[in-house]
Amino acid sequence: MPIDIGKELRESGHPDAPKDKGGRRETTPPVHKVAGQTFRDLQRKNRRRSVLLAIALILIFGALGTTLGASAGSWMLGLGAGVLFAGAQFWFARAAGPSLIMKAVGGRRLADNEDSQLHNVVEEMAIAAGLPKPAIYLVEEDSPNAFATGFQPENAAIGITTALRERLDRDELQAVLAHEMGHIKNGDSGYMVLMSVLVGSIVMFSDVVFRSGRYMGRSRSSGKGGLPILILALVLALLAPLLSRIIPAAVSREREYLADATAVELTRHPEALVSALKKLSMDPAKFESANRATQHLFIVNPMRAQRLGGGRMSSHPPLEKRIERIHSLYL
Repeated sequence: MPIDIGKELRESGHPDAPKDKGGRRETTPPVHKVAGQTFRDLQRKNRRRSVLLAIALILIFGALGTTLGASAGSWMLGLGAGVLFAGAQFWFARAAGPSLIMKAVGGRRLADNEDSQLHNVVEEMAIAAGLPKPAIYLVEEDSPNAFATGFQPENAAIGITTALRERLDRDELQAVLAHEMGHIKNGDSGYMVLMSVLVGSIVMFSDVVFRSGRYMGRSRSSGKGGLPILILALVLALLAPLLSRIIPAAVSREREYLADATAVELTRHPEALVSALKKLSMDPAKFESANRATQHLFIVNPMRAQRLGGGRMSSHPPLEKRIERIHSLYL
C-alpha cells in the first residue's frame, strides 16, 4: 500500500517522525551500509570524486590546448587557452546548461493547473527530501524515462516522458520521481549537466587538435619537431574523447545506486522502484531525442542498445545489479 508521505509530513511537522497508518506503524528506514559505509559516506565520497573528475577534465583541456599551442609555436599560450576554455565551459554549463538540456529533449513545462496528481506526487517527494518543489517538464516520447537537472535545489527541474506518465501506476511513478529527487538532494543534477556540456566540448576540441597536429606533421616548415607534435596530437585527440566518456560513466554508476537508495528512503517502498526499473529498462520503444552526450542524465539509459546496462562504456549499472542491491538492503 503506498504511503502518502506528503500528508504524513505535514501532520507530523518532522520528516523523520513515525506515524501510525492503517494499523501499521511506519518508521524511518535504518541507515544502511554498503561495504561498511553509510550512504552519507558514499555521498561525500562521490562529491570528492566529482572534484577530482572536474580537475581531470581541466587537465585534458590543458593538454589539448598545449598541443594545439605547440603546433602554432607557443605551448604556454595553448595551455592558457585550454584552461580558459575549460573555465568558460564550466560557466556556460552552470548558466545555460539546464535550459539547453530541456530544449534538446523537447521538454515543455507543466502548468500548475495541469495533472494535479503528478504535481501532488512531486510535492510529496520534495517535502520528504526537505527540498523546494522542482519544476516539472513533459517530454513527448514513446519511451518511458525521467531525469533531473539544475545546479541548485531552488532552480531544479524534473523531466518525465509522456510514456512514463501513461505506463506507470502511482507507486511506480512515486518511486521514479523519488529517484530524481535523490539526484537533486545528492547534488548530482548539476554535475550531470556539466558533464554533458564538457564531454561535447572535449570531443570538438580534440578534433581541432587532431587536425592541427596532422597539418603540422605534414608541414615542411615544422622541421624535425613536426613528427613529435603529430604523434602527441594523435594520442591526445584519440584518448580525450575516450577518457571523457569513461570517467563520467564510472562516477555516474555510483550515483545511480545512491539515487536508488535515496528513492527507497523517501518512499519506503522498494518493491515499487524495482517494478518501475524493470518496466523502464525492458520497454522496447525508441527514445527519439536520445544521444550520447545526455544519456547519463536519465534513470535508465535512453539508448536502446544499452538500456539494460552492463557494458564497460555504459553510463548506467546493469539492471540486475541495481535490483540486487535494492533487495540486499531493503527486501
